[in-house]
Amino acid sequence: MTPEQIIKLAIFVIASVWLAYVSRTSLRVPGSHGFYRFFAWECMLALFFLVVYRWFRNPFSALQLISWLLMFVSGFLVLHGVYLLRRLGRPTKQRQDSSLLGFEKTTTLVTEGAYRYIRHPLYSSLLFLTWGIFFKDPTVITGGLALAATGFLVGTAKADEAECISYFGPSYEHYIERTKMFIPFLF
Repeated sequence: MTPEQIIKLAIFVIASVWLAYVSRTSLRVPGSHGFYRFFAWECMLALFFLVVYRWFRNPFSALQLISWLLMFVSGFLVLHGVYLLRRLGRPTKQRQDSSLLGFEKTTTLVTEGAYRYIRHPLYSSLLFLTWGIFFKDPTVITGGLALAATGFLVGTAKADEAECISYFGPSYEHYIERTKMFIPFLF
């Protein structure tokens, strides 16, 4: 291994340990949304380290422009989604679910902004980020990682929906009927 590869591997391992720490309570509950999310994050992290050397090559090529557009949408969705969850979702530490991150412990169902059209803006953000990274250097290996991350994000969303139905009841079931999972009007 070259020194550069060793450094990348070390950073990957450190980042993976941090992700495992953040996900520690979820990893103890297979089937929870955080369990699947951890594996999506790991696929995305591996994908990132495989393509980072291509990040700024041919910056105005069609694939790079698609990549940057997808990552821009991702950034908007994550900021918008977290803002709405904190502002309208009324997260509280009293919500008894140790597998949820602080801002996820909402007590009010958020149906405004992006949540009016899609149920999972934050997971949608990760989906757009994954495919944005993929388009930096589309290969069979990066495509496989992007597909695996997508599968784990769908699993994350399905598990999250089951958890939300358990907490919010019929109002969340009605919300599912009138919204899409990740992309407005499509999916």
